[in-house]
Amino acid sequence: MYRACIFDLDGTLCDSVESIAYCANHALRDLGMKEASLEDYKIFVGDGVDMLVRRLLRFNGEESDRQFDVLKEKYMGYFLDGCMYHVVPYPGIPEALRELKGLGAKLGVISNKPHANTLNVIEQVFGEGVFDWVQGQTKDMPRKPDPAGALYTAKKLKVLPGECLYVGDTDTDMRTGTAAGMHTVGVLWGFRDRKELEETGAKEIIAEAGMLPGIYADTQLFPDGRTGERGAL
Repeated sequence: MYRACIFDLDGTLCDSVESIAYCANHALRDLGMKEASLEDYKIFVGDGVDMLVRRLLRFNGEESDRQFDVLKEKYMGYFLDGCMYHVVPYPGIPEALRELKGLGAKLGVISNKPHANTLNVIEQVFGEGVFDWVQGQTKDMPRKPDPAGALYTAKKLKVLPGECLYVGDTDTDMRTGTAAGMHTVGVLWGFRDRKELEETGAKEIIAEAGMLPGIYADTQLFPDGRTGERGAL
């Protein structure tokens, strides 16, 4: 029986790719480098700031990390003020969250976005009290797909990993949820496609946020007391 839903942030709860592109392209311009498109950023993001910076360097033909520190510093400087640039929740997400809470679900967030920025986005987009625990990347928390953050979040929510839906939009998320022993739900409104989600462990794939409460509630009791879950879509 499910008792909690743990969400990825960027590409799952919020459409934030414009904020990342806005800040990163400012930093690239400062260094005389080629800017990337929104479609490029949908591929570059999802694995933390360090990996984003390295991908931007490779995108610019830089095979070494010689300019890694300066590009990261510039990006993070712009991101302090620009992390909310055009950031909005995906259609149906606020309503789905309200319905999940009405069903008694505990709600958590685990993101590879820096912790302070993760808290800022969640508070500004959703307000206080919607999520029971929010966890961004810190120096002490390995980034996804390491399951440590998801397991830590489950512990904070006081539920077992097997009692959690893990909801995300990338291969990183599906690997995270699988490694944590959670029921993985891939979403199609984010940054990646169905093929990637299917190949990396999604147990269910949905196209609309309004389907989430149904998956959470759809646990039936067999005569011998076992619980069964709805099959993958």
